[in-house]
Amino acid sequence: MFRRTFLQNGAAIATTLWPGVRTVAGNTSALKRRGSAQPFSYPMLKDAARTLASAPYQAQPDQLPPSLATLTWDQWEAIRFRDEDALWAGESLRFQVKFLHLGLDVKTPVRVFTIDAGLAQEIAYGPALFDFSKSGIDSAKLPATLGFAGFRLCFYPDWIRDVAVFQNHSYFRAVDGDKQYGLSHRGLAVDCGMPTPEEFPYFIAYYLQRPQKDSSRLDVYGLLDSPSVTGAYHFAIDAADTLTMDIEAALYPRKQIERLGVAPGTSMFLCGSNDRRVGADLRPQIHDSDGLQLNTGANERIWRPLVNPGVARVNTFKDENPRGFGLMQRDHNFDHYQDDGAFYDKRPSAWVEPRGKWGKGAVVLVELPAAAESVDNIVAFWTPAVKPQRGQELLYSYRLYWCRENPFPSPLATVQATRTGVGGLVAQPHTYFSWRFEVDFQGRELASLKYGVPLTPVISASRGAIELASARPLASINGWRALFDLKLTDDSVEPINLRLVLASAGRPVTETWLYQYTPPPPDRRRI
Repeated sequence: MFRRTFLQNGAAIATTLWPGVRTVAGNTSALKRRGSAQPFSYPMLKDAARTLASAPYQAQPDQLPPSLATLTWDQWEAIRFRDEDALWAGESLRFQVKFLHLGLDVKTPVRVFTIDAGLAQEIAYGPALFDFSKSGIDSAKLPATLGFAGFRLCFYPDWIRDVAVFQNHSYFRAVDGDKQYGLSHRGLAVDCGMPTPEEFPYFIAYYLQRPQKDSSRLDVYGLLDSPSVTGAYHFAIDAADTLTMDIEAALYPRKQIERLGVAPGTSMFLCGSNDRRVGADLRPQIHDSDGLQLNTGANERIWRPLVNPGVARVNTFKDENPRGFGLMQRDHNFDHYQDDGAFYDKRPSAWVEPRGKWGKGAVVLVELPAAAESVDNIVAFWTPAVKPQRGQELLYSYRLYWCRENPFPSPLATVQATRTGVGGLVAQPHTYFSWRFEVDFQGRELASLKYGVPLTPVISASRGAIELASARPLASINGWRALFDLKLTDDSVEPINLRLVLASAGRPVTETWLYQYTPPPPDRRRI
């Protein structure tokens, strides 16, 4: 899925800014610098991206030495960077950087530079930086100009487990205080969820700013390229229990882009309490994220549970100047997963907080069919209403929170679980097909209600009839449970959009629950 080659024109731009390929010797570490140090700044990087966009896109065929191209996953994972050669190791800084090796499907090398006192210098790849002893690779046969696949960031005092990774195309991911990886983010998505093939932009160069002593902040810059667009990125990373990334992106389209995806998150949903379509696994739930959360420009709080659809789905949530959105993992109960290897209960969420006004557009949710948990089948991103044009400069700024809980708690009660199953009355004959939905809410609004105050489930459906709707207190979570049946009124298998909110005296006390239900074919509606 993530295959691209190193761009010759991108390398030329980088070489123009930082010429020379001489390896600097005289260092006991195997980590060497290449060429001479040259001035660097983010405005210079933006100029480089702008210049790159004015030239025709050129790509080289992706080629790896046969020993790397034919690796198995286990062999590739066995290639280990030598800890003693980490960038800034032994310098009493709070960050160290360890580099990643090409192989398997990761075929595109990326150039990596360090920045110190306003000067950038390239880090040279060398086989001596890696331990190949358990991979079956003869490192003596690897070219010294091979390049890196990306890098890992480690933060004091744990120099073994990393807190963030940048690798492959424009993908990156990070952890929260549990130090468990889950979903990923990307620098950019192009034509994701379209009938035409998706384009995967990628970073052709990274620039790592030497951090200040005792600082938890690290600045990373990236130069992005693709057939449709180039970009200059600045990541201001603050390592904490909730790791944050302040991201600035300057984008330069080469042509009109049908669907630009800003701040795209990529995740996995195989099965959950609401969707057991792929449910033969002994584990009750398998997912990195269980819902898309939105806080609209009008300050409506929305929760949309994810599904593993039978066919590809694309949903668009129109908005203007959104306050935030993200793919979230709300369910942190180990008993709901029973997985002591993948630890889905510890997977982080990623919340996007736009900075400034993003104007009119939409949050797009793409859900793809998946038969295994190794497939990332969920994508969510912002797309502007006006299609980007050649020659434009598009500026986006946002803060990305890698968190256990949403950093901006809702004053309304939130959805804690969604369950679905066959409808109808217990112990009564089923004379027609219906599907039941059970939604649990919990939060401050509900906890503060006086005993005996009734709540009304306000429910709507784009098709079909709502039956047996009710809402009642749920003491086990100090919240409320809403239930209703959806009776199908036609033979269509097109998705049905559902909407639910609990209200008191006409005022919403919960976030808005949205769902898209796909009815089974008529011949499968027998009970």
